[in-house]
Formats: sequence, structure tokens, C-alpha cells
Amino acid sequence: MRKQQSGIMLLEALIAILVFSLGVLGIVGLQATAVAATRDAKYRTDAGLLANELVGQMMTGNRVGANLQANFQGDDDDSLGTSVLVDGPLYLLWRARVRAALPGADTNDPQVIFDIVGDPGPPQTASVVRITVRWMPPNETVPHSYQVVVQII
Repeated sequence: MRKQQSGIMLLEALIAILVFSLGVLGIVGLQATAVAATRDAKYRTDAGLLANELVGQMMTGNRVGANLQANFQGDDDDSLGTSVLVDGPLYLLWRARVRAALPGADTNDPQVIFDIVGDPGPPQTASVVRITVRWMPPNETVPHSYQVVVQII
């Protein structure tokens, strides 16, 4: 009877090690997913803070539509070759902060686009501003973006 049971303990130990290893691999996978989600949340938070910073600068400065557009206009998307917009000086400063804070933002430039509404004659008193912040997280192939639309009166 003793010879029939020899080696059973070794088999039980191997099965226990296998189950334990699968559990450890599952925990490592969960940890990697949690780190990626935390990183993505940080980038989205940074993009929101940067966009809100620009809105704050617009609100505290000269809010006449033409002045806003001259200082903050920024659209580097010249894929059609028809862009005649000139980047404003305050936009250029803000873009440098975006590029420093978000990975891949140098190849996915942020946009600040104005749709000026309000009185038909100058000075136009209200502007709808669309701010789009784009970045490319490490080890990903699809760029991410954060967009804010605000009316500045």
C-alpha cells in the first residue's frame, strides 16, 4: 500500500505551486492595469488643468473677440495647406507648457479655435472658444485628446 502512494505528495506540491503562480500572475496583471489607468488619469487631469489655465488667462485679460483671437489663436493643423492663422504669443507660451507636461504633445499640437459671435460690428463682445489638448501616451498608437468649449463674454 505504501508503494502505491509514493510520489503523491510531490504531485500535490507541484499543483499547489502552479495554482499559486497563476494567482501571482493575475495580481501582476492587475497591478499593470492599475498603473496604466493611473497614468492615463494623470494625463487627462493635466490636460484639463492646462485648458482651464488658458481659459482663466482669457477671462482675466482683454476679452474683446479680436484681441482674444490675436493673443490666443493657435491652430497647427495645416493638413489641407489652407491655414492662414497666425499663432498668438500667449498661445505659444501655453503650447510650450503643454508640450512640457504631456508626452507626445510635440507631435500632436494643441488647438485653440475661436468662433466669434455677438454684435455684428466691432468690437465683438463674445467669443466661443474651443480648446483641444492632444497627447500620445507612451507605448500607445492612438493619440488622446481633451476638449473644452467655453463662451467668453
